[in-house]
Amino acid sequence: MGVALIVIFFLSWFFLHLSGCKWTDFCEKNDLKEWLLPIYLLIDTNALNNLYIKSVNGWALFVSSSIYVVGLFIFNGMIISIMTNAIERRVRIHREGRIHYLKSGHYIIMGYDEMVPSVITHIFNKEKDAYVLILSSANVIEIREKLRKSFNDDELKQIIINYGHRVSIDAFKEIHLESAKQVFVVGNHTRSEHDAINVECVDSIYRYLKKQSAGQRPSRVTCMFKDLDTYAAFKTSNIFEKIENLGVEFVPYNIYAGWAKQVFVKRKYHDMDNPDKEYRYPAVYGKGIIKGDEGKEDKTALTEKDNRYVHLVFVGTTNFAVSFAMEAAHVLHFPNFNRDNNLRTRITFIDINADKEKDEFIVRNRHFFDIQSYLYHDLTEKHLMNSITEWFKTKTSAFRSKGVNRDFLDVEFEFIKGNVFSQNVQDEIREWANEHNNKQYLSIFLAQANQRQNFVMGMNMPDEVYDNEIPVFIRQDRSDNFVTRLRKTDTKEDKDKLAYYKIVKGKLDKSNRNGRYANIYPFGMNETCYSEDEHSLKRAKLINYLYSTADYASESYAFQGLLVLSSMSTERIWKEANEEWKKLTVALKWSNLYSAYAIRTKLAILRSMRGLKIDDTSLDFQPLTDDEVEMLAEVEHNRWNVEKLLMGYRKAREDEDKYANEDKFADDLAKNRKLFIHHDIRPFDKLSNIRKLDEEFSRYIPWIMKMTENK
Repeated sequence: MGVALIVIFFLSWFFLHLSGCKWTDFCEKNDLKEWLLPIYLLIDTNALNNLYIKSVNGWALFVSSSIYVVGLFIFNGMIISIMTNAIERRVRIHREGRIHYLKSGHYIIMGYDEMVPSVITHIFNKEKDAYVLILSSANVIEIREKLRKSFNDDELKQIIINYGHRVSIDAFKEIHLESAKQVFVVGNHTRSEHDAINVECVDSIYRYLKKQSAGQRPSRVTCMFKDLDTYAAFKTSNIFEKIENLGVEFVPYNIYAGWAKQVFVKRKYHDMDNPDKEYRYPAVYGKGIIKGDEGKEDKTALTEKDNRYVHLVFVGTTNFAVSFAMEAAHVLHFPNFNRDNNLRTRITFIDINADKEKDEFIVRNRHFFDIQSYLYHDLTEKHLMNSITEWFKTKTSAFRSKGVNRDFLDVEFEFIKGNVFSQNVQDEIREWANEHNNKQYLSIFLAQANQRQNFVMGMNMPDEVYDNEIPVFIRQDRSDNFVTRLRKTDTKEDKDKLAYYKIVKGKLDKSNRNGRYANIYPFGMNETCYSEDEHSLKRAKLINYLYSTADYASESYAFQGLLVLSSMSTERIWKEANEEWKKLTVALKWSNLYSAYAIRTKLAILRSMRGLKIDDTSLDFQPLTDDEVEMLAEVEHNRWNVEKLLMGYRKAREDEDKYANEDKFADDLAKNRKLFIHHDIRPFDKLSNIRKLDEEFSRYIPWIMKMTENK
């Protein structure tokens, strides 16, 4: 187009010379540039004979008119058309996500699926004015329409959608990845190759950032993993060590484990339609595993033990069920553990294919089941017809040598084969529900793949489940609205509770109750699934800091004194804690994280022991008594045993065990820890002086809470 305008300009200038008029004299007299008149002629047909030259001949008039006709075609036709087309084209490529606006300080989400709105909501909650860029090869217009369901017009203005492939380094240049604050590699969970592509994406990010200057890098890359085994591998392997060496923190995230932490650790979820609205999950250990004696004046003294065990029942062996069970095994540990009286945390799976699912679960966690028995019960009709109805307690053969401790863990698994809708399984659930007030703390998780079946079962549990106020958790795909509203409708104020009458020993007995569905809770919603836990991360860093600065030389296993820590500036402590954190392997980072997650359970127990409600934080900073320290130290070691076994460590055999061999070999045998063989996986009372570390850690919980109060 530019070339055409230049040609037309020279033609206009040439025709002026042919016209015979003295146009150059006119330009000079009126101080007009000679190159302007040929342009005016292209725009104005009367320019030559009415404005610039007083008298023109017929030839000049013909020339000026001809020039104007050409100008009319160029300016009123081609240019306007080109400008209109250019604007339309720009609008089209904007809608298709092919224009890149953001240069720095933005958040990048790579890929798109139903969990993206929860990631964006999380970003907006942290930074209200943040800009979010979504890079996806999906239809940009469709993505924008989907986001309209979750965000208003003002928020949508802060969300930029660009078309591109998340493994393409060329796309990274266009979105200025190196200048982003954080990157979330989401992908698309519906694709079977989801995890492989996300791994490739992180590798591409590393190769791109490696070529950038050191000062231009996002602070964190969070990568979503769908497969539980893939996710587990990243807890023990430094696969992405290279990207962390660039100063970028790498965080693996799994939607199933994320939801488990919301239920067991944070105990809350957000309303999808109103992100500022927060709902609380009940504690699966009731009001606290230790009974508080309200009659005692000393609220900090230990009180009598509660002889109920925590029992989690998962209907289905889906990814949600398995992940929830694993997270529960990591964080639910209690001081009333008694293996003789079977007061272990029990995790039960109910599935029509439990016999097969059991085998896979045991293989996945073989080192746990090397030393811990499990329960199996077949409740199918065929099995009952053969009169084989007893429980099976099966021991594996890995540790049968004399003197080796078995069954010392405070968590056990149970597998029940049967259809949850069958009468046999319903009777089993009914019996558990009747034991809720005197033998166990029961919680039921409906985690089947079919959402409708979960909902139907949740609405039609045995009456004893509703009457005894058993928490029932119902997996939902997207919206929590119906379950949440149903619970709110059936949850009554004290003055509005429903009267229940029955005859007890010939007399009329009255009690007040909530409605039938007052204890149902949703979980698993895709659009509210992303939830970071910065408090636990900060606590994990402090836990590692305490262990890394402990005195190991004299086997006193003492942490830095509280007086020493109090004399140090907070900035120095956090600086050193962050530096020590960077030195850790992935496995040790996760070890500290699980220890931090369990702090909330320990605090709930501690509050109950002190006669407080489990969410009453008023005494969290108060120093622990010696009795409290000793009790929580044993809880910590029991937790640690399970953590190590589920993360892939195994108990040392007799020929590997430093405790079973001469002291001169102890230091060499201890080095087996790098091969995930640990000699301290044993009962608490069988430990050496190393148990002092558990006591020290328990003693410092109030300090950790104080340091992370506002973090």
